[in-house]
Amino acid sequence: MSLLKPFSKLPDLKTASILLVEREEEFHHRLADALVKETAVTLSVRLARSLPFKHEPSRPRIDLVVFIINLTSELSLHSAEDSLKYLDPGYFLGKVCFMVTNARNATVPAERLDAVRKLAASHCCTLLFAEDKTADGAPNAAERLLSILKVAAGLVPMTTALYLSHLNLCTMPSDVDEMGFD
Repeated sequence: MSLLKPFSKLPDLKTASILLVEREEEFHHRLADALVKETAVTLSVRLARSLPFKHEPSRPRIDLVVFIINLTSELSLHSAEDSLKYLDPGYFLGKVCFMVTNARNATVPAERLDAVRKLAASHCCTLLFAEDKTADGAPNAAERLLSILKVAAGLVPMTTALYLSHLNLCTMPSDVDEMGFD
């Protein structure tokens, strides 16, 4: 299987392309519908359950890869972890982000959220949270993704995806959780 490479194709003017990867396929259809309503740029939305997917010569360049992780499903987390090896390291320079759903669910083990935070921090990626059970969840998540996508696609002057990734970086404090602040 070949790696998905960020710079294998030339960009198109005022065009952006996003790949939504979700194992359960519950949220990314609603998110894709909310993203397509954007009219300022020509937007191409690709959906996948996992990586790799078949190489298609007509496929546009993918500017941003979003891994949607449902915290109530351990399989969702493992699928995202397994898919990361099919991305070229160039994607981790501001062109990958993780989106977590069901973070407020009381049945979710805290260790799973910590695992996602560590995964995002170890790959220097943005970590976003989204509500998938409310009517405003997908539109709000789409708005946040669009601002990241425009930068990743090079549509915002004087800003690069690498710069944005450092602003939105998910950090995992090394000793803060262990220290007592009494």
